[in-house]
Amino acid sequence: MDVPDASHGPVVVAEQEPEQEEQEGVLGEWASRVRKLTGKQGDLLRQKLITGLICRHTAEILEYDSAEAIDSELPFKDLGYNSLTSVELRSRLAADLGIALPSSLVYDYPTPAVLARHIVRDLVGAPDPEAVDAVLAGVEDASDEPLAIVGMACRYPGGVVSPEGLWGLVAEGGDAIGGWPEDRGWDVEGLYDAERGVPGKSYARYGGFLQGADGFDAEFFGISPREALAMDPQQRLLLETAWEALERSGIVPQSLKGSRTGVFVGAMT
Repeated sequence: MDVPDASHGPVVVAEQEPEQEEQEGVLGEWASRVRKLTGKQGDLLRQKLITGLICRHTAEILEYDSAEAIDSELPFKDLGYNSLTSVELRSRLAADLGIALPSSLVYDYPTPAVLARHIVRDLVGAPDPEAVDAVLAGVEDASDEPLAIVGMACRYPGGVVSPEGLWGLVAEGGDAIGGWPEDRGWDVEGLYDAERGVPGKSYARYGGFLQGADGFDAEFFGISPREALAMDPQQRLLLETAWEALERSGIVPQSLKGSRTGVFVGAMT
């Protein structure tokens, strides 16, 4: 995890009131560290600290090489969590932080970054006034803009599952072309024919394919398994990316119910 440059401002350790000291006696060490950070830089470090803790446990539980291998913006289900491992994450975090956490943690707060923000708010309450003023100032400066992009989500060939991943692929000049996927029920060998123009055949063995197209959390979206199988895969991806874009923008999806909200989608095959 990258730690913000301390030159942007001092991290002030708040003097503890007696009541706070008594309360922190039952809190975990991590919770105490979070509560001691104040100021604008402290708000950034709180988020980094808890996100790092979540990623570290995720790497251990799901056997990733390191915490750095965890994309904190990726949904827990895409990282590999199931009902058992999600309970283990909840138990580990509760032990480290000394606070009660619901068993539905990874479903209520679907990404490590979103979960970290919730935990920080739960531990310290409202953010520092200076940080709030800075955010509001930025919003006011942009108030004259006709349009603001506050969240994006995408899926592209080459294993790209986020805007950051797309930028990395482009910046590095990567190649997103690969072999035919083997998770779609295709007769991979039977599809190939060296001669062009043969009906139902392809003379190429490579292309730009999305990975994990067969993976979909139907229960999360209230869809039956049978209905999910009958859906066009692009419909499933649309549901996932629409939800993810809201998560990344910090918008509570339920808050849009009944609102005048437009949905604009781009898809290509």
